[in-house]
Amino acid sequence: MSDSEPLVSIIMNCYNGEKYLREAIDSVYAQSYKNWKIIFWDNCSTDNSAEIAQSYDEKLKYYRAKMNTSLGKARNMAIGKVTGKYIAFL
Repeated sequence: MSDSEPLVSIIMNCYNGEKYLREAIDSVYAQSYKNWKIIFWDNCSTDNSAEIAQSYDEKLKYYRAKMNTSLGKARNMAIGKVTGKYIAFL
């Protein structure tokens, strides 16, 4: 992609969100802007969130926390994985 389409890193924090997770991820894939990557931060989910997230392609980078933390701390850890020029939160 060119500089006219900068990479957007989309941070998606998740804790046991399987009920609507596929719908949420698919909403990103359906966007008309295509130069993005999802930074998926699994906050120690015990449901099927990991399996759902890992079923996507390389545009979704899956990370699992070592321990469950607050949303703010989880977001900060996910920000450390960002490579895009811009950050968006979902």
